[in-house]
Amino acid sequence: MIAPVEPRSHTIRNARLPGRAFLKLEDVRKCFVRGGVENEILREVSLSIEEGEFISIIGHSGCGKSTLLNLIAGLTRVTSGAVLLEDREVNEPGPERAVVFQNHSLLPWLTVYDNVRIAVDKVFGSAKSRAERHEWTMHNLDLVQMGHAKDKRPSEISGGMKQRVGIARALAMEPKVLLMDEPFGALDALTRAHLQDQVMQIHARLGNTAIMITHDVDEAVLLSDRIVMMTNGPSARIGEVLEVGIPRPRQRLELITDERYIHAREAVLKFLYERHRYVEAA
Repeated sequence: MIAPVEPRSHTIRNARLPGRAFLKLEDVRKCFVRGGVENEILREVSLSIEEGEFISIIGHSGCGKSTLLNLIAGLTRVTSGAVLLEDREVNEPGPERAVVFQNHSLLPWLTVYDNVRIAVDKVFGSAKSRAERHEWTMHNLDLVQMGHAKDKRPSEISGGMKQRVGIARALAMEPKVLLMDEPFGALDALTRAHLQDQVMQIHARLGNTAIMITHDVDEAVLLSDRIVMMTNGPSARIGEVLEVGIPRPRQRLELITDERYIHAREAVLKFLYERHRYVEAA
């Protein structure tokens, strides 16, 4: 067993928070069975998330981060325990939980506009008029600064632009929870930084609840209200939850010398390093 990380000027909370939560994971366990052998991926994962929070999930490869996100999305079902959104159990996909994957997953034969419009029609086909659906599609493209490229196809735009369209499509569903699985992982450093800034601005404007998987410590500290640090798999758990405690809005360049940013980054790196060292010693 390793000693828990105790960063200066920050609060480490237990994963269970008292009171009613907007989104709650209760003793979640997930196993996959292959060839008659059961493999436990997640064990006793409990976490409470308040409405409007930005949560990052970080940990070494194989710790079940994407599995956890898929459980929240309803793309796979828990083996035991429960995922609750506004006190309703999540056991299937729904428009109130939109997912942005590392692979943008755009339909190559559709234009940028139509890739977003298809989601708008699916969710709001009976609730909004045709003109309202067009306006809403353009609104979300403009939100990610992609309105100018509405008639282009995915093959005609850059990787960063494709990811912006993916984010626009997710936001156009007006989800209660935005789920992002390493959304910037395949991008170059400058494009990644630009999209991080855009996500911060969108989150500030919309106040939506966001959960993001990342391997990037700086990204986690920059964007998050809390960082959930997973132990190594198999049978991964939540090891620690770090409350970042940096006021918003946040300016990237100003944070470089901010002691709160430095200490938060140090705490996450220490946790990840200790976990890696523990694996090597096993």
